[in-house]
Amino acid sequence: MKKILVTGAAGFIGASLAKKLILKGLEVIGIDDLNDYYSVDLKKNRLAEIKNAEKLSNGKFHLFIFSINDINKLEEIFRKYEPEIVINLAAQAGVRYSLIDPHQYVQSNLVGFHNIIFLSKKYKISNFIYASSSSVYGGNSNMPFKESQSVDHPVSFYAATKKCNEIIAHSYSHIYDLPSIGLRFFTVYGPWGRPDMAPMIFTKAILSGNEINIFNDGNMMRDFTYIDDVVDAIIACVYKSAESSNDFDRNKPDPSTSFAKYKIFNVGNGKPIKLMEFIELLELSIGKSAKKVFKPIQTGDVIATSANINKLNDWVGYNPKISFAVGIDKFVKWYKEYFGF
Repeated sequence: MKKILVTGAAGFIGASLAKKLILKGLEVIGIDDLNDYYSVDLKKNRLAEIKNAEKLSNGKFHLFIFSINDINKLEEIFRKYEPEIVINLAAQAGVRYSLIDPHQYVQSNLVGFHNIIFLSKKYKISNFIYASSSSVYGGNSNMPFKESQSVDHPVSFYAATKKCNEIIAHSYSHIYDLPSIGLRFFTVYGPWGRPDMAPMIFTKAILSGNEINIFNDGNMMRDFTYIDDVVDAIIACVYKSAESSNDFDRNKPDPSTSFAKYKIFNVGNGKPIKLMEFIELLELSIGKSAKKVFKPIQTGDVIATSANINKLNDWVGYNPKISFAVGIDKFVKWYKEYFGF
């Protein structure tokens, strides 16, 4: 039975991934610190879903509650369970919160990340996969975003930490021959999603009869990606470790490829949705109109994101299956059931 270490196992993506891996009969070693950045109860209920999946399958789930900043506890897990693959999804999330408490991002996204990749090297992990973010594209305006574009102009500290992750991973891939795959996630949504993201915030406000704040006067666009498509992308990469690129040109280096065993991929839907269209579909799904308040753009926000997903399609045949209209219906149905509306 293949052993896979998943950090951030109680998070939105981490819990969905762990559940599916276990249903496939794999052994998952999950780590999460259950911090209170958002509802701990939501995280615990996600973990309960994973345990239910374990009962229905031949898979196994081991949960450890501590921070990846604790390298000694981390090493105990590596030593005891000897995972073959590491998927690092633990991070302090949120663009706006990085303006309030940047030190938390240093600890989780830099110190914690390095602890994980250092031990992955030390214990000779065969495949290291980690979460990057579409936010690394920062000041780029040439869309859809391609992995070959420059990501040297982040507009939030959160984005800067994710860019650092990619650079650290490349150095480890080159120096220690550690295969690494960085996945730039584009606005992941769906059942069990994060309360600090627009689908959850807007749905709660509309159902409660409260106002929703619409930034940049509604002139925003996001490449919303359904959680099941994201999980399928990660699992596909589990079975195909990064390889070096034989055609890498040192005179004209492509940021998305390398002479090292290093890959970067966009994980998006490839069909971005305008903010006002998103709100209209959400209102339609909920069956109620939103009370809209238009405001200027917030510091750290980007106006639009759109993913070119050809590279991941070429690598593992990635092809998103869930349209936004279908996905938002699934999300609203879950939300009403979970919160009792």
